[in-house]
Parts: sequence; C-alpha cells; structure tokens
Amino acid sequence: MTDPNRQSGEPVNPGQGPEPVISKPYIMPDDPEVGSVEALAKEAAESRDKMLRTLAEMENLRKRTTREVADARVYGISGFARDVLDIADNLQRALDAVPAEAKASADPGLKALIEGVELTERSLLNTLEKNGVKRFDPAGEKFDPNFQQAMYEVPDPSVPAGTVVQVVQAGYTIGERVLRPALVAVSKGGAKASGPANGNEPNNAA
Repeated sequence: MTDPNRQSGEPVNPGQGPEPVISKPYIMPDDPEVGSVEALAKEAAESRDKMLRTLAEMENLRKRTTREVADARVYGISGFARDVLDIADNLQRALDAVPAEAKASADPGLKALIEGVELTERSLLNTLEKNGVKRFDPAGEKFDPNFQQAMYEVPDPSVPAGTVVQVVQAGYTIGERVLRPALVAVSKGGAKASGPANGNEPNNAA
C-alpha cells in the first residue's frame, strides 16, 4: 500500500525517522571563560593597588592631621602671646626707670612697690613659659639674623665684630619658632667673630 503523501522519487526507509536537532552545549554561568584567569588576576592587582594607595593617603592624612593639631596646640596662642609681650615690656621699662641707687635708698613703701612690679614680671614670664613662650637675651652672643634684628652698630674694637653688645628689647620664642626677634646693637671695628651663632652665618648690620 503506498503513502499518498509521499512524494515520488523519495527513497523509502521505514526504519529511519526525522534527523534530531543538535543544540549548542550549555555553559554554566560560573564556568570560566577564555582568558578569565588573566582578567581576574589583573582586576585583583588593580584592586590591591587602589587599596594600597588609599591606605597610604589615609596614613598621610592622619600624620598631617596629627601635626596640625600639635601645631595648633603650640602655636595657636601666638597672637595672644604677642599682645601679652607689651605688658612684659612695660613692666621691664618700669623697673629700668628706677636707678639702682634709688632702689637701694628707697623708703619701705617704694621698695614694696618695686618688689611688687618685679614679682608681677616674674609671674608673667613664668606663665608665658608654661605655655611655650620663652624670653631670650642674646647679649654677648654672635649676631644671628634668625633670632635678632640689628638696630645699629657700635664701634667697639674690644669685642669681635658682629657681637651683640646691647639688647634694646628682649626676644621671645614660641615652640621652635621666633615669636619676636630681639632688637640689638652690634659691634663693629674689632676682629671678626669666629663661628656662626645657632648654626647660621652672620648677617652684618648696615
């Protein structure tokens, strides 16, 4: 019996069915792709580099913040301290205005006043020193432009040239910085002083 739907010319093979459709093999999402090991290694290296840079930046920030806090603690009172120096200068001027002979022969009331001014000056200087402000008097030292300001020169061949022979106004430091340079008179005419003061070369006054 023939199949009316079979086209003529087709070979008859009753044991052969339709050919199966072969699909592409399924790849699991977590299966490694070609070159994935190199990509992951590169990504890991980049992430590590970013992490190290971030850590370094954070460490630098921590050190800078610590340094700024320390500077603020030490130098934060600089403006206030400069204003207080005027009081210290006035107390010193008041004491210098009384001759030594007058102090020796002064009556008890004047002596008590002088002693009170001296006590106030010492108390003020001690308070400044507790807060990192120290007074310095460079008389007899080699002139150092980093700590002193030359007001004039004094012809004095008995001392080496460039020596501080008079302190017009005492200087002050705060921490490791100069709060106010000392105003000084510098000698000239003698032998040149040897060796820089405080590790700095001298700067001869004009």
